[in-house]
Amino acid sequence: MYYKGNKHQDPIDGKQFRSFLPYGYEKQRPNVLSPSTLSLERHRLLWLWLKNETDFFTKPQKVLHFAPEQAFYKRFKQMKHLEYTTTDLNSPLADVKADICDLPFDENTFDCIFCNHVLEHIPDDEKAMQELFRILKPGGMAILQIPQDLNRAETFEDDSITDPKKRAEIFGQYDHVRVYGRDYFDKLRTVGFTVDKVDYTSKLSEQKIEKYRLAKGEILPVCYKA
Repeated sequence: MYYKGNKHQDPIDGKQFRSFLPYGYEKQRPNVLSPSTLSLERHRLLWLWLKNETDFFTKPQKVLHFAPEQAFYKRFKQMKHLEYTTTDLNSPLADVKADICDLPFDENTFDCIFCNHVLEHIPDDEKAMQELFRILKPGGMAILQIPQDLNRAETFEDDSITDPKKRAEIFGQYDHVRVYGRDYFDKLRTVGFTVDKVDYTSKLSEQKIEKYRLAKGEILPVCYKA
C-alpha cells in the first residue's frame, strides 16, 4: 500500500507505483527496484526493446538463458512459442548445470541467448564468449549485458587485489573480476560476433525514461552470428 500510485510503471507486468524500491550492493540507489517483478533498470530496458523492436514475443525459437533473472524466468517459461532452456553452474532455476567455458551443447543450437551480468564473474571471459558464439545459430542473436563504465576506454582487472571490501569498491562487487570499458564491444567482435550497440533510451522521451525508471544512455550489447 505504501507504494500505491501511478507515477512509475513496470513495463514487464504493467503495474504502477508512486515509487520503486531502493537497491544496491555497496551503495543504495533510490527508486530503481520494481516492487512487483523485482526488475531493475537493465531488465526493464531489455524488456521494452524486445517488445517494441524485435519479434521475440511472437517468433518460435530456441532460447538459452544463463543465470535466469527472476523478472523474466516465469514469463519466458510460460511462452508456448519458445523452446526455453536455462543454464547456470549453481542456480536452482537452471535446467542444465554447466560451466559457461565448457558448455554441453552442440554448435549452432540456439536462436537466441541471454547472458546478462554473468561475464564480469568469469576469469576467462574470452573462452566464455567463444562458447557463446559456438552454440549460437547463424543468424541468431545474443544479448550479453554487463556492468560497464563507458568513461573507461579499456577493461580493468587486477587479481592482486584480494580484499573483498576493496574489490567491491573497485569492481562493484567482491566477486566481479573486472570492470568493462568501451573495448568490451571489440572483445565480442574478436570472437566473431557482429555487435550492435543499442542505445534504446535515445529513442524514448524523457517522460518515458522517468516513468519506467530507466538508466539513460545504458547500452544493450546485441550480438549476431553472421
